[in-house]
Amino acid sequence: MPFAPYRRVLAVPAARTALLLGLFLRIPMFAGGVVLTLHIVQTLHRGYAEAGVVSALATICIAISGPWRGRLLDRIGLRRTVVPSIIVTALVWSVAPFVGYLPLLLLAIPAGLFVTPTFSILRQAIITAVPDAERRTALSLDSVGVELSFMLGPVLGVWAATTWSTTWVLFAAEMLTVVGAIAVWVVNPVMRSEGHDADAAHLPRREWFSGAFLAVLAAAAATTLVLSGCDVAFVAAMRGYGAVGSLGPVLAVWGLGSALGGLVYGALHRSLPVFALLAGLGIVTVPLALASGPVSLALLSFVAGLFCAPTITATVDAVSRVVDERARGEAMGWHGSAMTAGSALGAPVAGAAIDLQGYAGGFALVGLLGVLVATSGWATVRLRRRRRAAVDVAAAA
Repeated sequence: MPFAPYRRVLAVPAARTALLLGLFLRIPMFAGGVVLTLHIVQTLHRGYAEAGVVSALATICIAISGPWRGRLLDRIGLRRTVVPSIIVTALVWSVAPFVGYLPLLLLAIPAGLFVTPTFSILRQAIITAVPDAERRTALSLDSVGVELSFMLGPVLGVWAATTWSTTWVLFAAEMLTVVGAIAVWVVNPVMRSEGHDADAAHLPRREWFSGAFLAVLAAAAATTLVLSGCDVAFVAAMRGYGAVGSLGPVLAVWGLGSALGGLVYGALHRSLPVFALLAGLGIVTVPLALASGPVSLALLSFVAGLFCAPTITATVDAVSRVVDERARGEAMGWHGSAMTAGSALGAPVAGAAIDLQGYAGGFALVGLLGVLVATSGWATVRLRRRRRAAVDVAAAA
């Protein structure tokens, strides 16, 4: 695998800073989600369903905040957008770990609505920092960073929560996210190329909220639907094997496959179509249903993981290319909301299939849904292109 493209990206100081900031911000973020569940179950003595309600409410609020906070990035800039997030997050999480279940549930609302739009900020900074030819490589590195954070954050969170009080571990994890947001404010990464005036950044939504953009959002939602559905199916499979203790290593192999796939995709000389990668993700997910034990599941998950990071990277790259950079903040917010919606749908969809057909049904259903969305999206895009070509021919005649 050629590493020259990655050396070129890492040689750019702004890109290198954004990638490092991403690791610093996301590890405590992923740790905090796991610690919050453990805190509700172990310290507040509530059920997993009640912990799920808190997570679901926060997820809904994060999905709502994505486009809104992204639009603020476009219109008033990074620092003025991030300051309210820093203040609200610090206030909420200085109280939430020390209260009962109902106040914690209510505090999840402002916490979700005012979450720092780190994914949107960092991806815009990376896109702006590198030439167009290096964009896919840089975004692939960012996706690999997300995978590393996803693998490290929960492990560190569970270790800390089983060593010390979940109250103080939750407080520490969320305060680290506040420190990360302050670091973003201090660094203030450039998110718009030279020549674009931030005060004139407003671009009417009707000029960019197009069919092509909606198609990318559908692909992003389908991608996370497949991934979150697999999360549930992995748990069901390992319980069925009587090997729940090996769940962590299996998920780590899955993540390793994703990280390797992201690196390979970033080193390619040309991009691959979003719907082709989504179809590939769905196709390699279905065989997970054939696993007969932890070893075979791990091997199949490594293959399935190869398409995870590339598909997510392709959706981010596509958004950056179909939307003018003056509206890129809001567009990235919509992209994040689509991925959040897909994640929220994946678990219940896979869960329903697991209840009927076991873990094999969960893997098979979400994989087939990924292929279905990819096929439908590809057909829709081709149809729109043919219609546009027909209109152009008629206009020329």
